[in-house]
Amino acid sequence: MRYVLVDGGEYALASVELKLLPRTRRIRAYLRWSQKGRSPARYLGQVENETRAANLADGWALAKAKGLVGARLIPKGSWAASDSVRSVMRANRSKDTKPELRLRSLVHGAGLRYRVSTRPLPDLRRTADLVFVKARVAVFVDGCFWHGCPEHLRPARKNSEFWSEKIAANRARDEETGRVLTEAGWMVVRVWEHEDPADAARRVIAAVTDRS
Repeated sequence: MRYVLVDGGEYALASVELKLLPRTRRIRAYLRWSQKGRSPARYLGQVENETRAANLADGWALAKAKGLVGARLIPKGSWAASDSVRSVMRANRSKDTKPELRLRSLVHGAGLRYRVSTRPLPDLRRTADLVFVKARVAVFVDGCFWHGCPEHLRPARKNSEFWSEKIAANRARDEETGRVLTEAGWMVVRVWEHEDPADAARRVIAAVTDRS
C-alpha cells in the first residue's frame, strides 16, 4: 500500500519524510518518491505525536486518505496487468501528447507565443501545458482516463476502488488548481484530449486575446 502512481502509468515506491520546523517545533509530513532522477515531494500535513514511529504512521494515514498511495497493481517490469490496461497507459503520456502538439501548432499558427510545461505560479507545484505569461492564461490539456472525462471514462473492472480513488483525487486536484490560479488572477482553460483541436484552439486564442 506504499506505491504512488506517477505520470505514464508507472509506479514508484514512496516514503514518508518528517521535517521539524525549528521555530515552532511543529512536525510536517511529506510523501516522497524517486522519478527519473528527481525526488518529488508532496506535503501531507502536520503530525503531533511523541514518537517518530507514530508520526510516520500518521503520515501514511494522511497519504492514504488523500488517495496518493495504494498497492502496486501490476507485476514488476510490466506496464499493467492486461493488454487493455497497458494500451490505456501508453496512450496517456504526460507531456507532448498528440492533442497538445496539435493545439500548440494551431495556436502558434495564429501568431500567439507561449511557454510549454511551465508552472504559472513558481511556488505552486502545478504545471500547465501552455502558459501565456503576459495574458496570464494557463491551458491544461486533460487526458480522458486520468482526469475522469464524463464522456469517455469507463470504470475499471479490476481494482476499481483504487482507480476510482485515484481519478477522484486527480479531479479534486484539478479543481484546486483552477481555484488557486483564479484567485491569483489567472484564467484557466481546460481542454479534453478528445476535443476537436480547431475548436480548442479557438477557445484558447479568444481567452488570450481578451486578456491581452
